[in-house]
Amino acid sequence: MKFFAATVGFARLRASGRKIRAGRHAALATIVVCVLAALAAGASAQSTNERPKPPSGSGLPVPRFVSLKSDRVNLRNGPGTDYPTGWVYRRAGLPVEVIKEFEGWRQVRDSEGATGWVLQSLLSGRRTGLVVPWERKSGKTPPLVPIVANDSSSAGVVVNVEAGVIADLHACDGRWCRVTVDKYNGYMEQKKLWGVYQGETIK
Repeated sequence: MKFFAATVGFARLRASGRKIRAGRHAALATIVVCVLAALAAGASAQSTNERPKPPSGSGLPVPRFVSLKSDRVNLRNGPGTDYPTGWVYRRAGLPVEVIKEFEGWRQVRDSEGATGWVLQSLLSGRRTGLVVPWERKSGKTPPLVPIVANDSSSAGVVVNVEAGVIADLHACDGRWCRVTVDKYNGYMEQKKLWGVYQGETIK
């Protein structure tokens, strides 16, 4: 609109005849300055609008894995205590995946694909993993998975643990993770753990 108004003003100057002709160059210069100022203002506004917004929430990567702090964590249908509880977790240390953030709430997904919202204060950055939870079958004895002495498929077995147990993750190199289950320490193949991404490294 500012550019259009300046153009109309120039047309009026031309229509007024010789009385204005002597100052026409000065008027034209003034119009050009006004037009350039208007264009610069528009460009500045556009640049401001396109400037990236600062990250919301924690600023940490999403998605990411965390674990539950408490033996009782309500999984709600929305980010607030006014939303009904859809599920209650009763297993401290259980790994969950943060897939969205809203203020002090985190939307999480568990190993079975269930999603909901939990308070950020009930989550921990401690990394844990579920041992092959996808191999647990209702009504069947869980299979056993070995923890070995070092990061080699030929390493000796330290202990066999059931599918579905929680392992503390100390380090992962993309292929093997150094883990602890109860009092046992050793290594487990990374692909057998839910709670760490394929190829992810943990130091």
